[in-house]
Amino acid sequence: MINPPLEVLLDKVGDKYTLSVLAAKRARQIIQCGEILVDGKPLKPVSVALKEIASGRITFERTKVGIK
Repeated sequence: MINPPLEVLLDKVGDKYTLSVLAAKRARQIIQCGEILVDGKPLKPVSVALKEIASGRITFERTKVGIK
């Protein structure tokens, strides 16, 4: 079971592709600097990134719409 639930994550982000890119980029940031924005026991970087996205601590903005 995924925690936080996938439905909650998709409501915050919109689609699975954006969610995976956002979580991967945030996990890399956590590995490099180690700053975690949510409380709780230490987890794997991707799990922490997903918890941060679900809690609303991590946001994103789309810079362009369409295909290059």
